[in-house]
Parts: sequence; C-alpha cells; structure tokens
Amino acid sequence: MPSGPRAFHRVAIVGASSLLGKELKQVLEDRNFPASEIVLLDESVMAGTLAEAGGEATFIRALEDDSFEGAEFAFFVGSASDAERNWPVAQRSGATVIDMTGALAGAPNATPVKSWIPSLAAMLPPLTGAAGNGSAAPGVYESPSAPVIIACTLAAGLKAFATQRVSVLLFPPVSERGQAGIEELESQTASLLSFREIARPVFDAQVAFNLLTRYGEGSTTNLRDVRDGIARDVARNLAGRAPAPAIQLVQAPVFYGYAFAAYAETASAVAAADIEEALAKLGVKIAGPGDLPPTNVSAAGETEIQLARIEPDPNIASGIWIWGVADNLRLAATNAVRIAEELVARSAAQPN
Repeated sequence: MPSGPRAFHRVAIVGASSLLGKELKQVLEDRNFPASEIVLLDESVMAGTLAEAGGEATFIRALEDDSFEGAEFAFFVGSASDAERNWPVAQRSGATVIDMTGALAGAPNATPVKSWIPSLAAMLPPLTGAAGNGSAAPGVYESPSAPVIIACTLAAGLKAFATQRVSVLLFPPVSERGQAGIEELESQTASLLSFREIARPVFDAQVAFNLLTRYGEGSTTNLRDVRDGIARDVARNLAGRAPAPAIQLVQAPVFYGYAFAAYAETASAVAAADIEEALAKLGVKIAGPGDLPPTNVSAAGETEIQLARIEPDPNIASGIWIWGVADNLRLAATNAVRIAEELVARSAAQPN
C-alpha cells in the first residue's frame, strides 16, 4: 500500500453471527485492515447479541434502511436471501459490495458481479462488468467459496503442463452447513457412543463415523446440487482461461477443514517439483521434505491451501496425485478481505 496518511474505512458485515461472519471479522483484525468501525449486522432474531470488534464490546444490530450509512465496504456472509434483499441498499449508500453467499452472481436484477481470487490475479484477473474496477460507481464483487478457490488454484497451477484431464474429489466438513451442521455431528457422535438414537435435522442421514455421497431426502440441502454449484462456479471463474476440472464431493465426518484429493494427467511425464513450484507461486504451501502431509487439524487457522508432496501414479506414467487441505472458513474469509485490500490500494494509488 502506498506510503502516506492511512485512510480508514467503515465496514459492515451482514451475517455477522454466522461461522463465516465471525471468521471474517477475525481476519479483518488479524490483517490490520484499516477499518474505522466494523458494524455487525444480522437478522432481527440475532440483534442485541453481545459480540466483539476491534478489541471492544459491541452488539449485533438488526438490518435497517440506514444500516449501511457511511460504510465503504459491505460484506455479505449470511443467508442468500439477506444478500439479495440488501445489496442494493448497501450500494445506494455508497458501499462496495463483496458477496460471499453466491447469491448475486445469478440474481436477475444485480449489477454485473466481478468474481475475484486475488492470489490468482496474474492468471485469472477479475471478470469485469459494466461497473469495472476503478469505476466511480461502487462495484459488486463475488468472493468465491473455499472449494471453488481450491479447484481454481489447482487448475491455474496445472495450466502450463498441458493437462489432459484433472479431477478433484472434495471432502466438505460439516461447518459448510453452518453452526447447525456442527451441532448435528457433535450430537450424533455422542448419541452413537451412548447407543442412543441420533438426530438428523440437517443431513437427514448419519454423518458421524460415516462418509456420504448424498444426504437424506428430508435434508434441506442436496449434496448433488452443492457439487453442481461448485462445478458451475469453478467453470465461471476459469472462464476458459484454464481447463475446468471434474468435481465430486464426499461428505466427511469432520467439523472444519476442506480436504481434497486431485488427479491430473498430462500429455507427457512432468517432474513433480515443477508442478509444486508452479502451485507455490500461487500462494499454495507445499510440505517440505520429510514433513507429514497436511491434515484438517494442521490446516486449522492457516490462510493458505496446504499440499503434501506431489506423488506419481503407480500405473499411469504421466499421472500425478495431489493431496491437500484448507481451513474452509479462513481461506474464504481471507480471499474476501484481500479483495477489499486490493481495492483500497488501487484507490490510494489513483491521483486526486
């Protein structure tokens, strides 16, 4: 960021009581984002909840017509319906909107949304719309979800090696379903260990001590729809600039951390070290010689995607396997904050 007086910005977080909202607030503080105030907003049922921002006690406020007054950035991290209803209010108030719900990309009445993964900017610059970067009008940006960032990073890193096919098998944690998902796994684990009947309000299936390729029919979320949404967002972010990988999901009985296994096949054999170097340039952390492969536990609190050393396939000479894990909440929140940081830096660099 250019030297000189540091400008401070009022920031609003819509969905502040959610897991991702709490993580976003923490990342803003950890990265010393120049915020004069962080306003915590949520549904009226959460209003009045005691919280903390910038080391000081505060309260979560209900969304109202003047909630975004003076805000320069409005992060939407809660429900899709909150984002759809309130992003126009935030933009009219002069705030740059950064959506983490995925709701605005397909909204029929939304300003063209610019999806952005700053760590991949050299290879995948943000897709611009009518209100492009640097426009006087506040922009609307989409910060993709953790699995989309993972898959796009792998695709971008493998682009130079003439890959013939790339497949990514993702293992989502229950925290992707919010606090209710965490509580259900915790409850099911305790019940199974005590030989009691398990509760299934979120997954309508046994997720504890189990792997799932689909949820029960009573679940409000369809795992196939989640997979298709991730695949669609990956293809949209890559926009033909790198081959889109095949995507599959298997629900894992873990609280946090998005683990994944990827297979890539190139036209001819490629040294694993060359692929590791390409991925490292995109901000991926590669395990050192003799290091243990990353796990959900070791990746907790880390901002980067963590990879084990790349291994050749034992049967396919040009095939390689990649194992990795990312802290799903921290990775997504850090990407959103980096978007805001880049916009602040660009604004500061513009002549008055």
